Amino acid sequence: MLKRLALILILSFVFGLSSIATKAWGQKGVIKIATQSPLSGEQAALGEHIKLGAQLAAEEAVKTFKALGFNLVFVPYDDQAKPEVGVANARNIAADPDILLIVGHFNSGVALPSSEIYKDTMLAMISPANTATEITDRGYPNVNRVCGRDDVQGPIGAGFAAQDLKVKSVYIVHDKTLYGQGVADAFRDEAAKFGLKILGYDGTEERANFGPMIIPMKAKNPDLVYFGGIYHQGGLLLKQIREKRVNSIFMGPDGLDSSEMVKIAGQQVAGAYYTTVAGPMDAYPESAAFAKRFKQRFGKEVESFGMYGYDAAMVGLKAIEQTIQSLGGKKPTRRQVATAIRKFKNYRGITGSIAFDEKGDPVKAKYFVLKFEKAQYPGKVVKVVEQAAPQKKKL
Repeated sequence: MLKRLALILILSFVFGLSSIATKAWGQKGVIKIATQSPLSGEQAALGEHIKLGAQLAAEEAVKTFKALGFNLVFVPYDDQAKPEVGVANARNIAADPDILLIVGHFNSGVALPSSEIYKDTMLAMISPANTATEITDRGYPNVNRVCGRDDVQGPIGAGFAAQDLKVKSVYIVHDKTLYGQGVADAFRDEAAKFGLKILGYDGTEERANFGPMIIPMKAKNPDLVYFGGIYHQGGLLLKQIREKRVNSIFMGPDGLDSSEMVKIAGQQVAGAYYTTVAGPMDAYPESAAFAKRFKQRFGKEVESFGMYGYDAAMVGLKAIEQTIQSLGGKKPTRRQVATAIRKFKNYRGITGSIAFDEKGDPVKAKYFVLKFEKAQYPGKVVKVVEQAAPQKKKL
């Protein structure tokens, strides 16, 4: 009996080691890239496109990484547009040593605290959508974005309102988020420089009835209403101000850059303007072939942030690929990947040439002004501005 028990223990130990060795061998050569964006809730429409764009990039790079001896794995996370969820996901992402790149987020208010976690392990982050100035102004060497900034987007909107639309007064509403209030503040400050009269400035978390806010707005009769926020609020606000016969021009930032804006506002969306850091497909010569691949793979039309999700992922993947080659086929560290991304120059993506400055901003970014001429997405491009990011302030 004792001999039999001893044999069982020995076999268990041997096979246990074998199992551990097999597991370790199976994980060797694995490289993962992750995304974080809202995949459920009110903002899922935009978050889904970021995820799908990055997913397509990863799928197209699988063969390249296989040839280098690595299995490339795509891992999407749903941050639900909530900071606490994004941070919890970020901890799980940071704890997985095979993840060498995070593409995300959509919401700056989620990206800011989550990126503090990425910084601690030097995990490279490339954002396709975060426009808040704080994202890159902290100077973290692992945090980058392929889109523009609110301190440029807001002023471009204000300049267009003053110089092109010739408005004289504006009423500003924002959603009280880091993104929404940030871009609204930038719009307000620039509008004041142009001599526009600011008739109101309100923050709201309302999701259903904007009536109490619209009453004083209507009484002041502004030439333009500017909303800093996302389509799920902006579309409803626009619909209700039209129902209450407020005829002011309506404008907002890239949070309105979604087909959901049209679905929510309906026919009332016609005549509204929005600025965006992510232009529509016809704004990019390289987009047609990509749009075809996207639709073949996912069965839907790509939207602007799908292209930026793809480019953010591709820049990171190319940097990882080149780092592997420079290391003679070895798997790079997170720090090596982050360093390679920041030094990456003139990657030709779907959205144009991409290179990062010392803060992680694009050396130059395009900003678009579009108009919904009818209840159809996207709007028509009426102005394009290409501008460098503001320089780092000297202390």
